[in-house]
Amino acid sequence: MSKPSPDDRRYSREHEWAKDNGDGTITMGITDYAQEMLTDVVFVELPETGKKVKQMQVVAVVESVKSVSDVYSPVSGEVTEVNRILEERPEIVNQDAFGEGWLCRIRMDDPKELDSLMSSSRYEEFIKDLKH
Repeated sequence: MSKPSPDDRRYSREHEWAKDNGDGTITMGITDYAQEMLTDVVFVELPETGKKVKQMQVVAVVESVKSVSDVYSPVSGEVTEVNRILEERPEIVNQDAFGEGWLCRIRMDDPKELDSLMSSSRYEEFIKDLKH
């Protein structure tokens, strides 16, 4: 059973989360629902720092034992940091998708883009519909 989506972040229809760090950057990752659907994550292809991304453009790739999935950037901006621990221990995405399993940090071009993403309650409704 997936963990509830934390209230302190926004969510995309493609199952990414974005947490506003309050300094013009976000931390992002995939949701607990997404990691549960993927099953065992075996590899994470992270973006390079300095990479420019557009909202809903592929920013990373997560490989599991059953599939390879693109991860989309929830905002436009520049990648400022990546979670290098995942290169050695990709299973952390399964263990702690909303915490230690974060993928990267992005300096936002336009913080208003966060408004186009779902609240946690809206996202929970969205995935509930997918499960039926």
